[in-house]
Amino acid sequence: MSENIIDLTDATFDETVSGTAEPLVVDFWAEWCGPCKMIAPILDEIAEEQGDSIKISKVNVDENPSIAQQYGIMSIPTILVFRDGELDKRIVGAKGKAQLLEEFGL
Repeated sequence: MSENIIDLTDATFDETVSGTAEPLVVDFWAEWCGPCKMIAPILDEIAEEQGDSIKISKVNVDENPSIAQQYGIMSIPTILVFRDGELDKRIVGAKGKAQLLEEFGL
């Protein structure tokens, strides 16, 4: 995982979402998920290239089930985009880099 990606937990999620000025992308994933592994390097690239305008974070659903349940994560990968602390967009399934950049508004 890139040093530009924030690893979130049930304990740190709410504080990070409410305390981030930039749009915050949260990737809900698991180690055993093939499509999650496909988009991980794409999110790393976006975090490195767009780190000034957007923050990328990850939540492992196996290790942090409470937050996944709170947001109704039924399949992974699911990406939530928060703006000003509020849920703005939900993206389900693996997407390519161009699609993700468009979905993130970049």
